[in-house]
Amino acid sequence: MTSFWSGKRIRLRAIEPDDWTAFMRFALDEERTGDLLNPPRSAESFRAWAKEQATTAKPDSDRFGLAIEALDTGEMVGAVGSHQADPRAGCFEYGVTIGADHRRKGYAGEAVVMLLRFMFAERRYHKCEARIFAHNEASLRLHGQLDFVEEGRLRDHVFLAGRHHDLVMVGMLAEEFDRMHSMGEPGSAGIGLSN
Repeated sequence: MTSFWSGKRIRLRAIEPDDWTAFMRFALDEERTGDLLNPPRSAESFRAWAKEQATTAKPDSDRFGLAIEALDTGEMVGAVGSHQADPRAGCFEYGVTIGADHRRKGYAGEAVVMLLRFMFAERRYHKCEARIFAHNEASLRLHGQLDFVEEGRLRDHVFLAGRHHDLVMVGMLAEEFDRMHSMGEPGSAGIGLSN
């Protein structure tokens, strides 16, 4: 049996202290695409954050972040994680980021399917939600390919780069995921996705 955390193109792994440089690049990429604008951070703050993630992560927590590593190069190409989790309601929220040099290679889709398979099949969550800036067409397209359903749009909900933007809410139920991606097939995540 192959590892649950390995797919066709990627593997998901714990965040290591040395990953700080990749996270610093991802932050710059998000600023350039208009998805995040914060004051500049020091390299030391990224080092400290990555070290904290590596040393304080709890393996039994439903809130976690994972590095996305390309199988062919061993390079960290992105990150995915569950950021909000409500076991009582059976809902969780997640996020994914892929470095600008690694987009359109299927990494995001494969990572999201692996994460959803874990949260639905192993942790027994009922629903996944994601929030997407309406101007992020690539992310909206990815979630459409993954069969997320648009559940609402919060008009002028976020302020970024000098103006207000809509926030699109998408969701997927466990039974919808199982119909489209099968909860019982690790390693088959994201077949055919190009994001």
